[in-house]
Amino acid sequence: MHSGQCLCGATKIEINTTEEKQIACHCTDCQQTSGSAHSTNILPNQKDVKITGDVKEYNSKAASGNTVASLTANSDPTFCGTCGSALAHKSPAFGEGIAVQTGNLPDFRKIPFAAELFVKDRWTGLPEIPGADQAQAMPEA
Repeated sequence: MHSGQCLCGATKIEINTTEEKQIACHCTDCQQTSGSAHSTNILPNQKDVKITGDVKEYNSKAASGNTVASLTANSDPTFCGTCGSALAHKSPAFGEGIAVQTGNLPDFRKIPFAAELFVKDRWTGLPEIPGADQAQAMPEA
């Protein structure tokens, strides 16, 4: 089980799984939603994720052409409406999964990376994460 909260504490997130690896995504959507060079994520099943509190939704078109919806398994939006912290997003590319940003989950500071996605968009000067698989874009499901 993993739990965390947004920056201001108005939104809480609980994941009812034990994740041992995470993913770094360098796509331009993740760069913009994180306000950084990449996002860090896990892809648990939607049914295992609970987000509560002051949440909002925003839908956008991803590089894949799919609409990326900020929805959880119970159709709650997934960024904090008070501080704007990104919590999760859903895409047809994830099947039954949901991408949960790990920056809001303190125990992920010590969990290693399994892969980096959209390395074609990686910022100059950022090296590969040692031991992580490298994908130019979103791997096929």
